[in-house]
Amino acid sequence: MDNMSDKKRFGIKSIIIVGIASLLLGILLTARFGITPQTDAQSFWKEKAEKTEPAQLEPNSFVKLAKELNPVVVNISTTQVVKQKPMVPFPEFKNPFEDFFGDEFRNFGEAPEREFKRQSLGSGFIINKEGYILTNNHVIENAEEIIVTLAEKGGKEYKAKVVGRDARLDVALIKIDANGDLPVAALGDSDKLEIGEWVMAIGNPFGLGHTVTAGIVSAKGRVIGAGPYDNFIQTDAAINPGNSGGPLFNLRGEVIGINTAIIAGGQGVGFATPINMVKDILLQLKEKGMVTRGWIGVSIQEVTPDLAKSFGLKEKQGALVSSVNKGEPADKGGIQAGDVIVEFDGKEIKEVNDLPRAVASISPGKSVKVKIIRDGKEKILTVTVGKMKEEEEAAAVEEKGEKAPEKRLGLAVQSITPDIARRLELKDTEGVVVTQVRPDSPAAAEGIKSGDVIKEVNRKEVKNFKEYKEAMKAASKSDTILFRIIRGGNTFYVAITVKVKE
Repeated sequence: MDNMSDKKRFGIKSIIIVGIASLLLGILLTARFGITPQTDAQSFWKEKAEKTEPAQLEPNSFVKLAKELNPVVVNISTTQVVKQKPMVPFPEFKNPFEDFFGDEFRNFGEAPEREFKRQSLGSGFIINKEGYILTNNHVIENAEEIIVTLAEKGGKEYKAKVVGRDARLDVALIKIDANGDLPVAALGDSDKLEIGEWVMAIGNPFGLGHTVTAGIVSAKGRVIGAGPYDNFIQTDAAINPGNSGGPLFNLRGEVIGINTAIIAGGQGVGFATPINMVKDILLQLKEKGMVTRGWIGVSIQEVTPDLAKSFGLKEKQGALVSSVNKGEPADKGGIQAGDVIVEFDGKEIKEVNDLPRAVASISPGKSVKVKIIRDGKEKILTVTVGKMKEEEEAAAVEEKGEKAPEKRLGLAVQSITPDIARRLELKDTEGVVVTQVRPDSPAAAEGIKSGDVIKEVNRKEVKNFKEYKEAMKAASKSDTILFRIIRGGNTFYVAITVKVKE
């Protein structure tokens, strides 16, 4: 009996030991491969719908989907306070006091700016039962008040707060306190979306309330100039003003895109941001309220058939590195001008627009493998991704100091990123680009426009934002500031008179 008891105890101990060993091994493997039993993402949003059958059109498919999915879509209304000057009937009329007393009387006698409230409408969808809602950034931007109306609960309204937003991708995460579980949308895999596949959009076009439209995926990877990471899904499902921020569903009932843009006057041409791009930044929006993107410091251009032949490529592929910023991650990793990047962190780079999206999705500090073609031969390099620098803007209205010339010029500038250089068809990223010109400013009076590239200030060359600031500081003692500007391939000078108080 004792022997049997000992064997039994030994057997139990063996099972416990094996169990513990298996648990430890699982933890080690999990840590090694970066796998978690349930990721933060999986606990924050619902990944994929419960349906497993193939997504194919059947009788009443849209009827069933509309009933199931209407509750997860919300109406978003915002209130913005807008300042506007009253109309001036004779704009050429000059104030007589201005000649005697200068700028202090420039606006003497004019009616003050008036504030009025403007309301706008958009859509969104619930991704977490605690009240987290996805929408477009442009739907809630500069809003003083955000009201969310649910389809269920008798159309009850809730005040929402902004949790995080990303202007580059035009995505925002907001939250309501609904005191109870809410229906949530499942997020699908937009990479698996096929051209010609049926899709359905739900939103609030023209403020009409929940509206369901259907169509197909017309194209993928559309670049429409909306931002640096254009990669839109094009659909002929009717999308109109008010649909912005609403979901685009596949036939499984999964969100595969956020309806974002339309072409004015176009019919059957709408664009949605792929949901996989949103997933990449969603946890950052929730936890940090903003997005930190990767950066390697290169200027790139499209590989044309002629360039492909010149660089020893078998086919037109990848992103051609035209320049490398000294001291930046790409430079430290050994990337050189003339290299063609064809793979980044395991992602194939088929065309030039693929690289910025691939780099931006990587967390700063991570080392990645980069496959390049140099002199016709493939080579693997390791690059430690850096942090993308925030766009530096010199807003004239925010400049302090009575003698600061920028305060009176009425313009704002920023550094030239590779994406901006590509959009403006610039040969390099040196200089600064004008991002905003105040309508009633001296800069506007002299014809400076958004998109102009400033290369010199008072005959001093400026290669970046820092040098621009230094040059403008030195120009603070001048009555006239001379700019050398490039616009549309043409170079010219503009002199702006600035009255400086003593």
